[in-house]
Amino acid sequence: VQLQESGGGLVQAGGSLVLSCAFSGDTFIKYAMGWFRQAPGREREFVAGVTWRGDTTDYGDSVKGRFTISRDNDKHTVDLHMNNVKPDDTAVYYCTADFTIATMKSPGFVESPVYWGQGTQVTVSG
Repeated sequence: VQLQESGGGLVQAGGSLVLSCAFSGDTFIKYAMGWFRQAPGREREFVAGVTWRGDTTDYGDSVKGRFTISRDNDKHTVDLHMNNVKPDDTAVYYCTADFTIATMKSPGFVESPVYWGQGTQVTVSG
């Protein structure tokens, strides 16, 4: 599995940004997809996940009501729509793939041999 993130950049607080992740190397609909983020000096944390069908989503508490995850099973992509961003959202954002959202949120997931993209930097000013 290969994952390639795009769409990061500099955005002002209160603004919006869309991150995208392109999936290749396996059958896309076998996987739930997720986004994590890691700020300097902090652990990588779960941001959002979506099931293979796209009908169920889950979010980290700090982004609920502001971020939306969606996927396109024809294009093999997963997007993260970030609205009303805050300086605390500044981080490198990583795309991941696994069989369930529950697995992504389980202890030890980040340290296990899972699929990650190279990450995309999001910086929120103000």
